[in-house]
Amino acid sequence: KSFAPHPNSDSALTRPKTSGSSLSIKCCSFESRSPFEDVAGSFTNSDWRSFRARLVAGERASRPEVPSSLVDLDTPVDRPSPVMMGDKWAHIIHEPEKGCVLISTEKLDGAHIFERAVILLLSTGPVGPTGVILNRPSLMSIKESKSTVLDMAGTFSKRPLYFGGPIEAGLFLMRGDDDDDDDVGKSGVFEEVMEGLYYGRKESGGCAVEMVKRGLVGVGDFRFFEGCCGWDKGQLSDEIRAGCWTVAACSPSVVGLGSVGSVGLWEEVLGLMGPKKVW
Repeated sequence: KSFAPHPNSDSALTRPKTSGSSLSIKCCSFESRSPFEDVAGSFTNSDWRSFRARLVAGERASRPEVPSSLVDLDTPVDRPSPVMMGDKWAHIIHEPEKGCVLISTEKLDGAHIFERAVILLLSTGPVGPTGVILNRPSLMSIKESKSTVLDMAGTFSKRPLYFGGPIEAGLFLMRGDDDDDDDVGKSGVFEEVMEGLYYGRKESGGCAVEMVKRGLVGVGDFRFFEGCCGWDKGQLSDEIRAGCWTVAACSPSVVGLGSVGSVGLWEEVLGLMGPKKVW
């Protein structure tokens, strides 16, 4: 379902695609989850990622750097890996997971859509991963684009529309709360990507509008995308093994709503990761 950089894979640039299956949308009930679900969800989506990042940073700091032919000579080797700057961190992981980012490598240089792209993976379901490109600037608003895949006229008509990928789809990211009063999470409509960050599709737009009208979220708590990226089962793994993508875990402060449209995000994530290794 995505652009495939090697000749053995089909390319979404040459093969027409439609958006994935529609979601079954529940009403905005805002019912409370059990205390166990709240605690488990908080640990799963926040604590364990930060804990893992601290473990990686500590392990790398205590391990002496050994010269290797695997080190990218274009990257300074005397910079610690990974770098943790306050609440910002990023480090390489071996397998893609929900909430991670894919960073295009030099093998995708010249590929117009994916050159220096940072893709946030929204899901890694059985049919294949789905994500959106974060670092492409907005050129127009939803109203100006007259988008046919994202019917958000009215409440969100003046919001910027970003290019999320070559597959036809309408998606949006939205900010939730980091505490127990997370109305976005309690709605049961939107999928959590990481702590305080959710995504929805065109079908859940009505609930998003309702939440704005109730004052539970603001119009500035959303980022809208036309198009997404997707891979068939096993295709992304093949592309990673071919060296087309570096897989990284990042803190929410790096890949949150504020990063959408940031043309410098590719360089920032690589800088936080430190010296780049080819796994």
